Amino acid sequence: MTTPPSINLRIEELLQRLEVLLPPGGPPDWNALAFRWRRRSYLGTVIGHLEAVRQIAAIGPEDLKHVDGQRQAILRNTEQFVRGLPANNVLLTGARGTGKSSLVRACLWRYAEEGLRLVEVDRNDLIDLPQITAQLAGRLERFVLFCDDLSFEPSDASYKALKAALDGSLAGSGDNALIYATSNRRHLMPEFMRENLDAAYDADGELHPGEATEEKVSLSERFGLWLSFYPFRQDEYLDIVEQWLARFGVDPAAAAQARAEALQFALARGSRSGRVAHQFARDFAGRAGLAVR
Repeated sequence: MTTPPSINLRIEELLQRLEVLLPPGGPPDWNALAFRWRRRSYLGTVIGHLEAVRQIAAIGPEDLKHVDGQRQAILRNTEQFVRGLPANNVLLTGARGTGKSSLVRACLWRYAEEGLRLVEVDRNDLIDLPQITAQLAGRLERFVLFCDDLSFEPSDASYKALKAALDGSLAGSGDNALIYATSNRRHLMPEFMRENLDAAYDADGELHPGEATEEKVSLSERFGLWLSFYPFRQDEYLDIVEQWLARFGVDPAAAAQARAEALQFALARGSRSGRVAHQFARDFAGRAGLAVR
């Protein structure tokens, strides 16, 4: 007896609907260069899995200007890591738009052929760090667990999970995973003036910081390498604009005339960051292309 085509179509539609309710089957595609850790709810149960990233923003270390010291330090640490030598977890902090996240991605671009892989982990998913490292255990690749724009509130459960991971076996010699994190806050948590008032004098007159402050500083201190980023000066900002205009194929003569516009663009945005320079260059190059047509 032949099943009518309409029945087959309805069965196929039903299976497609059921598929989204089921966790992904099989191991992740280990041929990928980068992954995201995704948490989803399946029939009331939250399950995390590694999702391969197919398209990766192509940016090399040489594309980032005026962060020479930071670039040299993180590349050296990453090279030690991919070669199986002792290396540190890295915390990149400072002004927004100065290349912190781009520098981490540039490490992947530089060392992917030597086995480096990147795993992006959202701040809210840091409680899954033991599960993530368990999936990576035994792999020959070297994995950087990348936490972008990291900050915490005092009640965050992921705060203690990250502390445990940084202070535990994750950073030990012989492991194949490190944590690289970026943040606009050096100590990753909000700090309040009232916490300084918690300090007290002992019988000898020695001043002891408040315990709340000590708790907050203890997390950032677990990163072995700190890299600080600072706002760009005007000439540095214009230098970055010129670099991106050249990358987008803008005529050098037109690029030279764009300096005044670039400064106005930065003034409107309230920042002379590398991100703003890249945004202006995209806008200027796009307008130049429309004028040609």
